[in-house]
Amino acid sequence: MMNVEKTTMSETNTTAEKNIDDVIVVGAGVSGLTTAYRLARKGCRVRVLEIAPRVGGSVGSGRHDGMLWESGPNSGMDTTPLINELLDDLGIREQRADARKISDRRFIVRDGRLIPLPMSPPTFFSTPLFSAGTKLGLLREPFIARSKPEVEESVSAFVRRRLGSEFLDYAIEPFVSGVFAGDPDQLSVQAAFPKLFQLEQRYGGLIRGLILGARERKRQREKSKNNAKSFSFRDGMQTLTDTLARGIASSGGVVETDIRVGGIACDARGHWSVQCIRGGGQGSETYQARSVVLSVPAGATAELLESLNAPWADDAVQALRSIAYAPVSVVVSGWQSDAVKHPLDGFGFLAPRRENRRILGTLFSSSMFDHRADEKHAVLTTMIGGIRAPELAASSDVVLQTMAEGDLASLIGVQGKPLWTRISRHPQAIPQYTLGHLERMRQVDAVRAHAPGLFFCCNWRGGISVGDCIKNGCQTAEEAGAFIESR
Repeated sequence: MMNVEKTTMSETNTTAEKNIDDVIVVGAGVSGLTTAYRLARKGCRVRVLEIAPRVGGSVGSGRHDGMLWESGPNSGMDTTPLINELLDDLGIREQRADARKISDRRFIVRDGRLIPLPMSPPTFFSTPLFSAGTKLGLLREPFIARSKPEVEESVSAFVRRRLGSEFLDYAIEPFVSGVFAGDPDQLSVQAAFPKLFQLEQRYGGLIRGLILGARERKRQREKSKNNAKSFSFRDGMQTLTDTLARGIASSGGVVETDIRVGGIACDARGHWSVQCIRGGGQGSETYQARSVVLSVPAGATAELLESLNAPWADDAVQALRSIAYAPVSVVVSGWQSDAVKHPLDGFGFLAPRRENRRILGTLFSSSMFDHRADEKHAVLTTMIGGIRAPELAASSDVVLQTMAEGDLASLIGVQGKPLWTRISRHPQAIPQYTLGHLERMRQVDAVRAHAPGLFFCCNWRGGISVGDCIKNGCQTAEEAGAFIESR
């Protein structure tokens, strides 16, 4: 009788184990989807939970009158071989669209004019973008001492020390606004631009580091963001996120949208419980898994850690809540080509703070890639807000459109009204890697010593670009997969 009873209990436990997912990924942006896809391809039982009605996070693509528009990222940077490996595995490598050669040309606004950013020594010394003093000052850069590695420095302080104030104002500040929508006075160079910091620490200077570091990047099959090609897809960036979601499902995983995760918990066996609330008043549900990957914004991650009711999570909760986000509104407009005086022969332009413009910059989207518009039309993507002017991002649609059209008229000579306009709002567009960010990340990482099976993968750590999210997703999948195998 005892043997029969033991067998029955064993069978019951085995059945219960089969109802437990290997991994639950909370959040279906690029990071979460990449993590879930790679785990599903390893044979793990994966469930993805997304609060929005669709996957992709800020990524979104559409067409209007044959012209392609993007609500979020317009492209990615091909900085790691992991990107093409993922595209090959997904079967969408042939749908990839590389940026045209013309997009290597990027403009900076100075004194109301668009001036190409110099990309070589000859063009640097001939450009009107910088004064003679700044150009000659660059010759001093290799002889400036490196900073103490333990002293955290803002991007502004780093650039002023090595390159001078004018270079900060008309090259780095607009670049920081274009990438982070942030303020170089607040961003940590170690956290936001670690490779820049490492160039100085390892080689003693930026110029020396760019030359010598190129050899090492070649050995590692990686490219710097300065030299990496931009890529998208023939039907836009949403191709990537939609295909990842389908790939998870076809590999046996589950992707659920319109479902909010209200809390997480871990029992004595090390099994994780994830409490969910379905949209539309469809009730609640609890899933169990051997591990959980949190791939949601910092504030939402803090709420889920707080639901653990564990004192060892308090520092991480506070650290996550101190991460600021830049709000950005995106105004995409379609035009007749002959309504734009500028030839649009480049990637786009950035407007430095000193120029007192209402916009951060504009991408010449239809010039960057094929398949976005025919030769009779142009698509322009304008960003407004950021840390520089968060109140502008919250303006009404009419005001946003008026601001965009006003600056475009004075800077590139658009005439009349666009054929159509699409406005997308991102109140929490980009996390800011401000001073103290690396210490905040150490506090978050300390949680994992108390919570085996819990992983973090989102753009508030490890980089904000699409390429960074793919790389971090692949790495998290390796770590989570090894953990599951060990159990």
